[in-house]
Amino acid sequence: MIIYPAIDLRKGRCVRLFQGDYGQETRYDADPVELARSYSEAGAKRLHVVDLDGARDGNFGNLAVLQAMARSASCPIQSGGGVRTSDDIHTLLDAGIERVVIGSIAVREPATVREWMHRYGADRICLALDVRRVDDRYCVTTSGWTDTHERTIDDVLSDYLDDGLVHLLCTDISRDGTLSGTNIALYTALKQSYPDLQVIASGGVGSVDDLLQLASTGVDAVVVGKALLDGRITPGEVLPCLPAD
Repeated sequence: MIIYPAIDLRKGRCVRLFQGDYGQETRYDADPVELARSYSEAGAKRLHVVDLDGARDGNFGNLAVLQAMARSASCPIQSGGGVRTSDDIHTLLDAGIERVVIGSIAVREPATVREWMHRYGADRICLALDVRRVDDRYCVTTSGWTDTHERTIDDVLSDYLDDGLVHLLCTDISRDGTLSGTNIALYTALKQSYPDLQVIASGGVGSVDDLLQLASTGVDAVVVGKALLDGRITPGEVLPCLPAD
């Protein structure tokens, strides 16, 4: 299981949100460019960077920071946040981003995203599906988690499986930023249902024990943000021993 250290950007700063709420923001003193360098030097094989300003308003307000991070880190970066057009994908790829994370538009306009997968290559696209449990179903959310849809994660994935989807980032929004542990049942079910997908878990990691439990589900990778930033997990504990994906 690969660990992707996560860096969330807002107005050029490194921050974390609680359950995606822009009103519950924790700011960190770490410079994002230096943090990217330090994670890569510690052994990270890939970084996960989110442009929160882009996710909210569609503008790449952190593009210069992203470019500097891509130059600074010795490992590839996957990044997203507000990607809405093919020009947005070009912008990120030209900035040095290796894989583009596609969120809300993947739910709303699957035909568009499938065309991007064929144009740029499925390996350059990561589908990001954020889910909320409604009764016994995991329904997808969009628009910064403000809109919950009737469609489930399985419904959305059915739009892409025949087009060579490779990478799925799935966030349980009830766990995001909580350090309360990951949703083991969700990720176990995803890997059982879609064994050929590269499944990246996100949300809730607060300790090394959480990582060990998550590894038992068979997921291919996990995004870890707040636990690293708060020092609950140190890069030296988990990054150097990981295999490359």
